[in-house]
Amino acid sequence: MDTFLHPKNLTHSMNDEELFWRASLMPTKKGYPFDRLPKVAFIFDERAFAYVAIVGEDVEWGTVSLVDAEKRLLANALLDFSNERFVLLSESCIPIYNFPIVYKYLVHSEYSFVESYDDPSRYGRGRYNRKMLPDIKLFQWRKGSQWFEIQRALAVHIVSDTKYYSVFKKYCKPACYPDEHYIPTYLNMFHGSLNANRTVTWVDWSLGGPHPATYNGINVTESLIQSVRNNGTECSYNSAMTSVCYLFARKFHPSALESLLNLTSTVMEF
Repeated sequence: MDTFLHPKNLTHSMNDEELFWRASLMPTKKGYPFDRLPKVAFIFDERAFAYVAIVGEDVEWGTVSLVDAEKRLLANALLDFSNERFVLLSESCIPIYNFPIVYKYLVHSEYSFVESYDDPSRYGRGRYNRKMLPDIKLFQWRKGSQWFEIQRALAVHIVSDTKYYSVFKKYCKPACYPDEHYIPTYLNMFHGSLNANRTVTWVDWSLGGPHPATYNGINVTESLIQSVRNNGTECSYNSAMTSVCYLFARKFHPSALESLLNLTSTVMEF
């Protein structure tokens, strides 16, 4: 049991088929025969780079390879049975609360946090391909932020899926952007009751255009972090309304790092 719980070597040589099969194993017996402290796995999707150790293949923006990367990241994180929540972030994301607050918020949540909505415009329904019928119908089609947080059970479902992933791989070609539609659509079809249907990553779209605003070092102040925390949004958390809707924020330039570190004691309370 100790070897199983604390492996000495975390690397492996499994291919995708082997990895997804291994990651999809989920005990049906309630409880664990060891003291299990639920952990939060932070997995980072650096869109501009090719993954070597985990993803193993080049990742091309706007293609199904992004979904492949997400599934590999989830599958590798699932190999650790202590991981209960999985947060996909980009290299430009920052936390806006300290870890104890983030941990409590996620681990105690009854739901996952995946944005999934019906967008009637050409950027939503307009990306649907009727060749996806009869497996995926237009009224089931959803769009959402690719930055998500999910519980272990949903992560297992996602890495186990081959049927609907194959439909996306075949028919969701460039200009469809599979990473914005696959998981939101899949969860809407089968696991909507487990989803809070919102993201916990704040993004500034006030400038308009296809990309969000980017914050540099000069922009990062205590008032900025406080304004993100207290942006006037209200949302549901475990069926109760709250003003704490976001735990992370993007998009922050590497030059913002020093300014962010200077706020750790005053704002983040590290």
